[in-house]
Amino acid sequence: MTTDYKKIIDLYYPADTPLRDIYLRHCRQVADEALEIARRKHLPLDPLMIEGAAMTHDIGIFTTDAPGIECHGTEPYIAHGIIGASLLRKEGAPEEWARVAERHTGSGLTSGEITAQGLPLPVADYLPETLLERLICYADKFYSKSGTMKRKDLQKVRASMARFGEESLRRFDALHSEFA
Repeated sequence: MTTDYKKIIDLYYPADTPLRDIYLRHCRQVADEALEIARRKHLPLDPLMIEGAAMTHDIGIFTTDAPGIECHGTEPYIAHGIIGASLLRKEGAPEEWARVAERHTGSGLTSGEITAQGLPLPVADYLPETLLERLICYADKFYSKSGTMKRKDLQKVRASMARFGEESLRRFDALHSEFA
């Protein structure tokens, strides 16, 4: 098992590319947010596990078609989580990191939402379950990979979650109650 997230990132994000810069900046923001929450809330999580999970949660974005953030692949962006989980498992990363990648999209996704919205994902529940999964999912919502990349305020995050339905917002609010 490899716990060196830098080696995994180096495999998929070449040095001196705009995508790597965006990727590293975003993931570092999420990692710092998650580590700060963990310190403040005295969460029983290993800081190295938090950092590794945060730094690899978006590892699959390079495969997607999202030119606004320098991703020039062919997959739909919403699939980056399950793609990333597969890559992490292939590279021998901790299963905890793969699960974070797989379950961090939005405030999680249910099989019902995937079916109802016709999302291009295998029909399953991808909800953050463990403390680590919930923490990274929550921290991620405050940072975008586009625009100014500055921390979003709570109202902006809630409005974003509400666009995906009442259940998505309800799940985010539960995460906020746990970690705010």
